[in-house]
Amino acid sequence: MDPFDAGAGGLLRQPKAVWATAGASVVAFMGIGLVDPILPSIAQGLHATASQVSLLFTSYFLITAVAMLLTGFVSSRIGGRRTLLLGLAFVVVFAGLAGTSGSVGQLVGFRAGWGLGNALFVSTALAVIVGAAAGGSAAAILLYESALGLGMACGPLLGAVLGNVSWRYPFFGTATLMAIGFLCITAFLKEHPKPARKTSVLDPLKALGHGGLASAAVSAFFYNYTFFTVLAFTPFVLNMTPYRSGAVFFAWGVLLAVFSVIVAPRMQARFGSLKVLGGSLVLLAADVLVLGYGGHTAAVVCTILSGAFIGVNNTVYTELALGVSDASRPVASAGYNFVRWFAAAAAPYFAPKIEEWTDTHVPFVVAAVTAVLGALVVVVRRQALTHRAEEREPQHATEDGVGVFAN
Repeated sequence: MDPFDAGAGGLLRQPKAVWATAGASVVAFMGIGLVDPILPSIAQGLHATASQVSLLFTSYFLITAVAMLLTGFVSSRIGGRRTLLLGLAFVVVFAGLAGTSGSVGQLVGFRAGWGLGNALFVSTALAVIVGAAAGGSAAAILLYESALGLGMACGPLLGAVLGNVSWRYPFFGTATLMAIGFLCITAFLKEHPKPARKTSVLDPLKALGHGGLASAAVSAFFYNYTFFTVLAFTPFVLNMTPYRSGAVFFAWGVLLAVFSVIVAPRMQARFGSLKVLGGSLVLLAADVLVLGYGGHTAAVVCTILSGAFIGVNNTVYTELALGVSDASRPVASAGYNFVRWFAAAAAPYFAPKIEEWTDTHVPFVVAAVTAVLGALVVVVRRQALTHRAEEREPQHATEDGVGVFAN
């Protein structure tokens, strides 16, 4: 069945519970790039340096990484619906508080609380969508991936529109949208039965003892450093108004969504996952080098173009993490995410520090090196990564991966 078919069970014929969860997912993913176009404005408004403001990403993703060990523990005990609502409540409270911040320290702290809420919500949303969706897992996962891409694209746009008035407004806007999501999920989503087996906090760490999963996590760690150097440091290099910066990252997000949902599966079917991933990482490395050393126009073009490589990488890494380990997918995914999100926390901190120690070009050299290191891990560990992952048809790999967030 074509998941785009609007007939019974198609992508567009879903229960209200699915649309409520998917809509809240869009807003949740918007929160990742929301602050991109307003980072310079926040620095100016709070009299902070670039490295201080970049801690908004560091605190957010550091908490997200640690929370990966807790989400399965929580949702296996209180259920998916309550976990979603708990996560949304955290985001509403801390996003609203972020808008009232009087110092960069307060803002960084509130973003940490926001990160905890987002981890609880995002890690559970896919399982809830799959459980409530009509038309099987393929349509449900496509809807979730579309929500991810739409959120990543629209976050910078919303940040630009509201941030052009005041850097505080994007935070208040996110709190309002998530409050609406909270009400919709409360009204339309029913609780599903809790799993028979409760997840331990240590299970994800034990799963990393598997060589294939550990290899995927280490490669993704290096890749994520590159990814979040682009996302968190580039706005300072572009030095544009919120509107123009938001437009750049909106175009970036559109490419990310298109290449993640449409292009990557076709490339995998033709060339295989590992070849696609290795090639995309090398091209991303070349792209960020040009971004760092080119003129302003080249930096804008390469920032947008990086969205294509990032979209491909996100899809392939997810499928590798789903299929390579012998552990259950929820546990394997938690261990994998625990490792890779630490790089998302590190890059926004180190990139501006490296600039302070050297110059504007060097952070992008480091980002290019980490992308190449990610590719080298894929090449050196290709046999371990091939186990149960590389030779599958991409659609089957995706359908088998439903359990990645199921708790």
